[in-house]
Amino acid sequence: MRKRRINLPVRIIVILAIILLAICFVIGYIWKVLNTSEFFSIKQIVVRNSDVSFDYLKGRNIFSLDVNRQSKIVSLGCPDCRKVRFTKVFPNCIFVDFLKRKPLALVKFYKNFVIDEQGVLFYPELTAEEADLPVIYGLETKIFAPKPGIKYKRPELELALNILKEFKANRTFRGFTLKRIDVASLESAGFFILFPKQIADYSKPVPQSEWMGFEVRTGETNIKEKMMILGGLIMQARKEWPNIKYIDLRFKEPVIKLNDVK
Repeated sequence: MRKRRINLPVRIIVILAIILLAICFVIGYIWKVLNTSEFFSIKQIVVRNSDVSFDYLKGRNIFSLDVNRQSKIVSLGCPDCRKVRFTKVFPNCIFVDFLKRKPLALVKFYKNFVIDEQGVLFYPELTAEEADLPVIYGLETKIFAPKPGIKYKRPELELALNILKEFKANRTFRGFTLKRIDVASLESAGFFILFPKQIADYSKPVPQSEWMGFEVRTGETNIKEKMMILGGLIMQARKEWPNIKYIDLRFKEPVIKLNDVK
């Protein structure tokens, strides 16, 4: 059975082509007007979380501005930002929002860096004392000449971030302060925590202790499980808090070492 050919009248085809050309012409004309009209020239730029000036954008047509390209260019010079967002506010305003990284811990190198939860290093705005953040030690020989805005993939750094994450996630440690993390050696990695303030204020000073707290040795594996074990041990040994020197979780059976109190 032969297929029927559908023959459109030439007149209809010509009409459709004319209509299509007319639509294209109108759209092109409108686009040209929008891109050349003084009404859509950028006159105001609002910047949040930064004192960077973007006056060089004033006078440009708001439709011709590629906000994604601008965001990428500015982000390259702002390592402490996870994103720089450009938003067009019609008819003639641009809103620029610097979305700052949130410092999670201080990292000790030849100079201080801070790190966010994504593992990106950047320069701190405050001093170590002002920031009051946990301090990560042991990376000086693992990452050479670190640069801001870079995410370094090192097992020691990932371990430190994992310790921070699980410490914050465990409700048992509310009131405790994670003071420092040492990841110089994965096998003997651990951290030092401070007692809740009320315990530190009223407990007797412990000899040879820099702060009122104790050391925890975790090693590099099963951090979440070890944090749960640590939480249980802390609750059980509540009366011994001021006398604890360190808790070692690297072995099958946890070890609690007490200070020699006379």
